[in-house]
Amino acid sequence: MRTMWKGSLSFGLVTIPVRLYPATEEKSVSFNQLRASDHSRIGYQRVAKADGEEVPYDEIVKGYEYEPDRYVVFDGDELDALKPPSSRTVDILQFVPLEQIDPIYFQRSYYLAPETAGAKAYGLLSQAMRDKSTVAVCKITLRDKEHLATLRLRDDVFVLETMYWPDEIRSLSIEDLDIGEIPEPRKQEVAMAEALIENLTEDFDPTAYTDTYREKLLDAVRAKVEGQEVTVVDDAGEPTGVVDLMEALRASVEASKTRGPAQEPDKPKPRSRKKAS
Repeated sequence: MRTMWKGSLSFGLVTIPVRLYPATEEKSVSFNQLRASDHSRIGYQRVAKADGEEVPYDEIVKGYEYEPDRYVVFDGDELDALKPPSSRTVDILQFVPLEQIDPIYFQRSYYLAPETAGAKAYGLLSQAMRDKSTVAVCKITLRDKEHLATLRLRDDVFVLETMYWPDEIRSLSIEDLDIGEIPEPRKQEVAMAEALIENLTEDFDPTAYTDTYREKLLDAVRAKVEGQEVTVVDDAGEPTGVVDLMEALRASVEASKTRGPAQEPDKPKPRSRKKAS
């Protein structure tokens, strides 16, 4: 696995040499932009908006727009001097119960593993945090940006999750949506909704779920490579219109009683057929 960052984990006066690894892998199907006539790849150039001329990379500087079309410019040395001390250190600031952190703050996950020389201290911190059932709040700088982050155990390895800063979280209320107020439900409706929740409650198994859109795209890609024509089935169905809430809940509860463990509804798959020769 590729190391994306090397530094140290600071725990009081204890310093643990560590490496950071990506914990996730984006598997969305990506497409290249091509010229329709000959499928030539489309390229991009850096051009100045003032005259449309291409600008070499070594002539590009960074500027902050403080007023429309007015900038203050920084060179690399000036920006390096402003980097925080945590650029090569994961600084633990405090320990908190995980349930106190709203998941909306979580941004991206990484594995934080020890270097050989720091394995003993890494294991000591791991055991202490496991015994206390706590997570660490820390700071780290990645790609010239300082992040607030949490550090928690997953099996025997720390997972570092970068977080949004509080001023990056947007607030939203019902009043912002011009709804006025949420109507209070009837007791029978609440009881039926709770019954539905109870029927659908089970242990979480992430392997039970798949990205069906990605699977359809890859099936379509394989079909085109094999010279087949792709026909997509519209499985959205016709809109059913407004139904009585209580009846909809009752029908959902009945359907949930026969539902297998952690399964998604069956949907028709795209059909392929050979092109006519």
